[in-house]
Formats: sequence, C-alpha cells, structure tokens
Amino acid sequence: MYVCSCFGITEEQVREHAAAGACTPRQIASESKAGTDCGSCVRRIQGILGRGACPRRAALERGEPVLTAQVSTAPQAAPRQSEQEPAGFPAEPAPAQPLRTAA
Repeated sequence: MYVCSCFGITEEQVREHAAAGACTPRQIASESKAGTDCGSCVRRIQGILGRGACPRRAALERGEPVLTAQVSTAPQAAPRQSEQEPAGFPAEPAPAQPLRTAA
C-alpha cells in the first residue's frame, strides 16, 4: 500500500528504511523524500514507525543496550535555508537515553 502518493513510497519501503536505521519521519524523508511535498503522509509514517518497524527504537523501548555513535559536541553552523526541514513535520520527541555498553 502506498504511504506517500507524491513520491510513490510504499509501506514496505518505509519499513526497509526503518530497518536500516531511519527511525523518525525526518530520517525517512531524508532517505526517500516521503513527507517532503504535501506532508499528508507524515502521520502514516509515524504510525508505521510506532508499530515496531524500527529495531533500534524497539530495543530502546524494551530497555536493551543499543550501541550509539560518538557525537561531536563541537558547535555546528546553522543549516542553510535549502537544507532546513520542510514545513509540516512535527517536532521530534526528545531521544530516549540509550544504555551505553563498554566497548
């Protein structure tokens, strides 16, 4: 079934992107453009992601340790206007605190 009719993105494609690590509507949009035109599919994408399509998010919700990449604390320049997120995207929730494992 199509999730985004503007770009012809199916539910299966959203699930594939989620399995590859795209766990928010913005990350799905970055990978597939879904939700970047009219925005009517963003809630459907949220629903798919909320039903366990993202293994990383599901592991965090179960309290399992998830390896996270090191994040630079250096300040970054503000994105140029062309790099900013399109209107219509809801604000992302604060990320859950991942359990850190010894490497």
